[in-house]
Amino acid sequence: TPFMRASASPMASTSTALGPMASRSGSRRGLRGICLRQGLLRCVPGGVTTRVDAADGVRVGGARSFTVRASASSSSGETTTESQKPTQHKQNRPFRFCIDRGGTFTDVYAEVPGPTPGSPPSHRTLKLLSEDPANYESAPREGIRRVLESVLGVPIPRNAPVPTEKIEWIRMGTTVATNALLERKGARTALVVTKGFSDLLKIGNQSRPDIFDLRIDKPSELYEQTVEVDERVRVLPPDVLGGAYLAGDSRVTKHTTTGESILVEKSLDLEALRPKLRALLRDGVKSLAVVLLHSYVFPDHEKKIGELATELGFEQVSLSSQLVPMVRAVPRGHTASVDAYLTPKTKEYLDLFLSGFDDGLGDVAVSFMQSDGGLTPASRFSGYKAILSGPAGGVVGYALTTLEDETETEGNGDDAEINALGNKKRTAKRAPVIGFDMGGTSTDVSRYHGRFEQVTETQTAGVTIQAPQLDITTIAAGGGSALTFKSGTFRVGPESVGSEPGPVCYKKGGTKLSVTDANVMLGRIVPEYFPNIFGTGENEPLDVHATRVAFELETDAINAALAENAARNGEQKPTELSTEDVALGYLRVANETMCRPIRQITESKGHETSNHVLAAFGGAGPQHACSVARALGIKKVFVHRFCGILSAYGMGLADVVEETQLPFVGVLCDGVSGTLNNETLDRALALAQTLKTTVVGDLCEQGFDRNATRSEIFLNLRYDGTDTAMMIAEEISETETETEVSFSFVRAFKQQFEREYGFDLANRDLRIDDVRVRGTGVSGLVRREPIGGCFGHEMDQNKKKNKIAPTPDTTKQVFFDNGWCDTPIFLIETLPSGVVIRGPAVIMNGTATCVIEPGCDATLTRFGDLNIAVDVAGLENRNETKETSQPTPVDPVNLSIFSNRFMGIAEQMGRTLQRTAVSTNIKERLDFSCALFASDGGLVANAPHVPVHLGAMSSTVRWQIQFYGPGGDGAREGLNPGDVLVTNHPSSGGSHLPDITVVTPVFRDDKIVFFVASRGHHADVGGSTPGSMPPFSKHISEEGIAVKTFKLVNHGVYDEKGVNTLFKESRRIEDNVSDLNAQTAANKRGIFLINELIDEHGLRVVQTYMRYVQENAELAVRDMLRATGKRLVETRSLEDPENHSPTVTLRSTDRMDDGSVVALELTIDPASGTAHFDFTGTSCEVFGNWNAPTAVTSAAVIYVIRCLVNQEIPLNEGCLRPVTITIPDGTFLSPSENAAVVGGNVLTSQRVTDVCLYAFGACANAQGCMNNLTFGNDSFGYYETIGGGAGAGPSWNGASGTQVRVSGFCVSQ
Repeated sequence: TPFMRASASPMASTSTALGPMASRSGSRRGLRGICLRQGLLRCVPGGVTTRVDAADGVRVGGARSFTVRASASSSSGETTTESQKPTQHKQNRPFRFCIDRGGTFTDVYAEVPGPTPGSPPSHRTLKLLSEDPANYESAPREGIRRVLESVLGVPIPRNAPVPTEKIEWIRMGTTVATNALLERKGARTALVVTKGFSDLLKIGNQSRPDIFDLRIDKPSELYEQTVEVDERVRVLPPDVLGGAYLAGDSRVTKHTTTGESILVEKSLDLEALRPKLRALLRDGVKSLAVVLLHSYVFPDHEKKIGELATELGFEQVSLSSQLVPMVRAVPRGHTASVDAYLTPKTKEYLDLFLSGFDDGLGDVAVSFMQSDGGLTPASRFSGYKAILSGPAGGVVGYALTTLEDETETEGNGDDAEINALGNKKRTAKRAPVIGFDMGGTSTDVSRYHGRFEQVTETQTAGVTIQAPQLDITTIAAGGGSALTFKSGTFRVGPESVGSEPGPVCYKKGGTKLSVTDANVMLGRIVPEYFPNIFGTGENEPLDVHATRVAFELETDAINAALAENAARNGEQKPTELSTEDVALGYLRVANETMCRPIRQITESKGHETSNHVLAAFGGAGPQHACSVARALGIKKVFVHRFCGILSAYGMGLADVVEETQLPFVGVLCDGVSGTLNNETLDRALALAQTLKTTVVGDLCEQGFDRNATRSEIFLNLRYDGTDTAMMIAEEISETETETEVSFSFVRAFKQQFEREYGFDLANRDLRIDDVRVRGTGVSGLVRREPIGGCFGHEMDQNKKKNKIAPTPDTTKQVFFDNGWCDTPIFLIETLPSGVVIRGPAVIMNGTATCVIEPGCDATLTRFGDLNIAVDVAGLENRNETKETSQPTPVDPVNLSIFSNRFMGIAEQMGRTLQRTAVSTNIKERLDFSCALFASDGGLVANAPHVPVHLGAMSSTVRWQIQFYGPGGDGAREGLNPGDVLVTNHPSSGGSHLPDITVVTPVFRDDKIVFFVASRGHHADVGGSTPGSMPPFSKHISEEGIAVKTFKLVNHGVYDEKGVNTLFKESRRIEDNVSDLNAQTAANKRGIFLINELIDEHGLRVVQTYMRYVQENAELAVRDMLRATGKRLVETRSLEDPENHSPTVTLRSTDRMDDGSVVALELTIDPASGTAHFDFTGTSCEVFGNWNAPTAVTSAAVIYVIRCLVNQEIPLNEGCLRPVTITIPDGTFLSPSENAAVVGGNVLTSQRVTDVCLYAFGACANAQGCMNNLTFGNDSFGYYETIGGGAGAGPSWNGASGTQVRVSGFCVSQ
């Protein structure tokens, strides 16, 4: 029987990486062929549930066929085998349970017997508290008990074992592992690591959680002790060292996973390790994580340690080489630590759950949802696969049901037969879907289009996990997100009001308003339809009155603040906002906050957001869905019948998955000739066949018939010299020949690469890094239960005949954009299928509140889902006059929205640059910045990438404007559409020479309206040493190529000859060109998004709010300076009562190693909220390389200001408007044009930052240097920035081994 209960193995799960959910059947000479699983469920006579797979079909022997697991025959004449028949309820086992055990509530969906013998199955839904120790010890088991007792009509005492004879299967998702990781409540764990690397995971990549938080609090390690193993191996790549290197050395072996040679420099001494492991057991540590260097290619040492640990009695041993056989020891080690830390807790939870059933549980299939969207037996469920166990069920749920009615009813509507042609037509119509799961504290967004999108590396609770998971982006915006008004803007989150006392409307003493309160205030949440579980006695309804009172107070405070700001600026008093305006404003800001990650997962990957369907679920998703869709231009919203418990329901639609993966080394396609390497492909496919045998065998061991399993091959491909690997599944078309089929991987990779990045990398070999095989066992599914009413052709006839509108349960006042509206409230169980509800309306569907806004029409499907048509034509018509419309005075809500949009543009530019660049400095160290500028070069938005770049690029852009503008040396040539500029010279706004800036003007009607720019640290730009960071340079010519301006692209024409000439001194000119192309692509992405914003709102409005956003940042800085100045004046009055000066002057100095002084006199005027940074007294220019261009000092000042403001503000020109900076020429903070400056950006910048912070009395000094390490030869240069220590503050300790101050990099791996 699948998922038979088994005792837990003391060894870690050895399954490796997890891949995209897809089906595979048939073969191409034993291996080729692909079938994307669509999971279409159909209801046929007799209540039999069938599924159509084969979205693209399966090629068998050169022909395409479609497999249908149903009793009906297909039109292709195939005979349906026993293994293809739908999995029906086992005899006398009519109960199936799908359960999502969340942090607060546990949701249950149960398929139960029909009301009469022979009738189709019915269902029950249930929601109960996840923790209620006074009444039960396991919420999922309690939910099962309640359903069995209710349906069977037989009392089942809580203290008695739950009977299992009627249960076919139980499927669960749980946040137990996630919560244990967040709260650091896992098993006591030790880490076994190669000697000399005991702090490897603690150091990690040295990044810090928030670059603007002077207090650096990093999550604690998961392990409490480390054991170093005196062993060491080295990989010997033949393309670097040659095949003859160490030939004949007995220490060299090719007994590796990739066939590469390795040198065993130090063999493993198990006997020396034995007493160390015994000592751990004596201390009570019974869980072990093992990570040795290069174990992904040579796992023998780890395996021997695992065998020894098991022999000694460790209960959990997680080997990194078995869990994640991939390069990069830090994420591999973190993954092993997570597994060792969490797996005992998950097993402990499973034992608690399973122990409360009777002895018949062995005949029940108990399985758990994994982070990749596949099920696994309880005995194989491990910690590192459980992080997204709950949310994954929701993704599967919406992915396999969205628009199901629409796709199935095309044609004559006959359900009796499913044919291949019909299936293909239906599948072709399925639109891409965005999942929108809005809960109490956060919102998850994801995307599905025929395949589950996945990522292979994520970070949760400060720990990097290297295992494929569903690509789910989480933001801190949910129903419980706190609402605040700061510095003239509405803010939603990231703080939450929590569950205790919770929102104001909960009537538990909460005083902080939340998104839920805003919905109550506007009538979108109707208390009469919620249970009376609120108040201190948990027996009262939601409190509307208290909510309104709280919003009235908030409105008064906001109006007062806006009036005060206007008076201070000499402006007319703004029109006062109403209480409803404030509540609706907060909702609009919340919606925009949630739109931002949706744009990220679509537009940043080359997909048009408006072409998607928005699938809304979760407790609050359907309340906001119409607004979010309209803001994104999405015309269709889907709300599942069980949207409030969709994560539970999705468990019933998933299949069982087994996967395995191994590393691989080989060139698949030659970059110059484009020739396929058949030897490499044959080796990869032979390995895939071996892996396929393994996963199919695992599925068969679980009870699946071999014919009921499918498998799919993936190759992890990347261009040589990059680390942007993509997991590619083979694809085949009808007309491909054998040779053409061989290129399917190459073609699919190139198409995906170009779609995501906008260009292809020419002349680059395509390499295989890993081979993965995913096996799927087809299991029984929950049945989609139709509701009453009409469908298909009958529904059309009903629309014509029945003109009587549905009767609402009641009518309430609900506030929308056009004010209060009489809004009908419908109970979904009273509505027939096919009915159309026109907005405004509110539909209570039993598990969630669905708000149908004006201009939206909701159609109830035969399965009880809602298909909502969103009218975006009104917005399009409104935008026809946007170019001529006059901008209105600043609106605080729109101010927040535009601030989000501008920052989103800069962030998306950064993601494009990071993913497309070649240089390790950009891709891994994250040494880059992207920004948006006004037409005069003023900074509009600078994504918080590298602090030392903050504000510095404005000088660069302004220099280019002046050079090519009237009176400039380049005025004759000027700036034209299609131009792209390159610069890095310190005198033209640069920092040091490796930091190359690419600037692109944005034209609109032949006029420059914006600029975009991206700055990245290139691996080498020539100079006296590899890496272009010479430690002893005296003149800028020793540091590399210095460019004041160069048109990389002129009138749209790429100057290939010019760039090759310009970078001829570089040791890696091909990498320079690739990184310049990546920066150009990032700018192109920014231009597209700017034009999209202008198309949406009009140029005048966008530029007006650009100015408002800058003014808002200015206001935030002035508020900080006023508060700081006032505090300092009060302190001074106590120390010096005779000093009545209206300003405060602070002084600070520091010395460089040679004695050169950084001197600062800081004057703050509390009345005006201004500050003057005067560096007079700083030493003169040095005959060394720690001279710093003025842009570096400006960046340090703006970084300090942003840290002290201590709130989210846009990083733009406004931040420096209240600040003046004096830097005397000739000092080493304003050196001459030819001075060496390579150290100024990485050393002096840190000293200047410390001097500024010391003047404010903010914290103690940091180490004062970025600790640069460089090495290389004539063909390459390597550069690294190693973090030191951060100083303590008034209420916190310092931090060790971390990037600090204006160093926002990551250590590469």
